[in-house]
Amino acid sequence: MHVQSFFDEATFTATHIVHDSVSLQAAIIDPVLDFDPASGRTSTNSARGVATYVEALGLRVVLLMETHAHADHLSAAPWLKARLGGEITIGRDIVTVQETFAGIFNEPASFARDGSQFDRLLGDGESFALGAIEGIALHVPGHTPACMAYLIGDALFVGDTLFMPDYGTARADFPGGDAATLFRSIRRLMQLPDATRVFLCHDYKAPDRTQFAWETTIGTERAHNIHVHDGVEEAGFVAMRQARDATLGMPRLILPSVQVNIRAGHMPEPEANGVSYLKLPIDLL
Repeated sequence: MHVQSFFDEATFTATHIVHDSVSLQAAIIDPVLDFDPASGRTSTNSARGVATYVEALGLRVVLLMETHAHADHLSAAPWLKARLGGEITIGRDIVTVQETFAGIFNEPASFARDGSQFDRLLGDGESFALGAIEGIALHVPGHTPACMAYLIGDALFVGDTLFMPDYGTARADFPGGDAATLFRSIRRLMQLPDATRVFLCHDYKAPDRTQFAWETTIGTERAHNIHVHDGVEEAGFVAMRQARDATLGMPRLILPSVQVNIRAGHMPEPEANGVSYLKLPIDLL
């Protein structure tokens, strides 16, 4: 099994391509669609780099996997599916996120709240495969109700649940988030073998570190994660997380990102003039 990562510094997002070197079946995890909020323009520069790599190696994409409905970047899954194939996949609790944000954005009745925008919804413990490599989906709510981690071979793709040990853990103050739930989800992941490789969705680079990083291990997280190392109790974590979250501003792209990502990366339906529009709720969040 091989993992190749692409880092988008504009959104601090790591996109991972994992493939079976025998069958050449591949999954792309958390792909980025470039978006300029000032102009409302999208571009596919980041996704093209991913596609070029896939095509150069002759890989066959079978899964385009989202760890959750991201609040910091738009998904490029539909563009990659059109070019490379594969099923757009997310955890089945995306329906909870869709229902929540449908209210926030006052989505019309035509907006489906059943996850049908995605090709495949995975439940906790559900298996999948890349050739001979077995994978399992793990429900790890807390950052959002629908967060998933994907264990593929000896590699764990955790989305926003964990960061590098010197940066800690995800925030838990978005709609449907919960710090105690996040703690329990992380503790579940930390029961995996210490040697399990951990691939992160983001790195915001701790102040005393000069390079971005997105790979660690379960053992390193257990020993050194500044928020949830071994010995940290749930009550202490919750108090820390709630106090820290109260100081954080909203992510720069949360409003466009969530509207698109609850649609599996698709834009809202064009209006009568043929243009798609994203909403900006005033004084709501």
